[in-house]
Amino acid sequence: MKLLIISDSHNNIANLKHVMGFAKKFKTDAVIHCGDWNTIESIDAVLSFGIPLYTVTGNADIDPQVSEKLKAKSEKFGEDFLEFELGGRKIGVVHKIKNLESGISNMDIIFTGHFHSKDDRIVDGVRIVRPGAIINGNNFAIYDTTTNRIEFIEEEL
Repeated sequence: MKLLIISDSHNNIANLKHVMGFAKKFKTDAVIHCGDWNTIESIDAVLSFGIPLYTVTGNADIDPQVSEKLKAKSEKFGEDFLEFELGGRKIGVVHKIKNLESGISNMDIIFTGHFHSKDDRIVDGVRIVRPGAIINGNNFAIYDTTTNRIEFIEEEL
């Protein structure tokens, strides 16, 4: 499976729509958003592409309607942490990695946001990936669950 990994869109609808175009181009099976949507309009922009959404909220998602919409419309949603399996991989999603206190050892990979930069590292045997921030440009990652490969895409504005 191919997954589009995005984070920190902060209501940048133009960048979200552009990046979602890549999701269609790469024929991704799902979108993972690591939080900081900011508005309902951001959510609607992603949902309009009809690709299953797995997501969490971030520290900038203070409007309760954001959580309500994500809970109702996402394939899977977690306020602070989301854990699920796709393509044979145990996946975790969290906005701010420091919010995880324990329990990461049973994950294959964790996607995170908050810091508006990309990162790919191993912590306690678990791969931690941060795709960069949509607010800073068209920065995202494509993850292939079959090959365990991450491809970072960066288009700074």
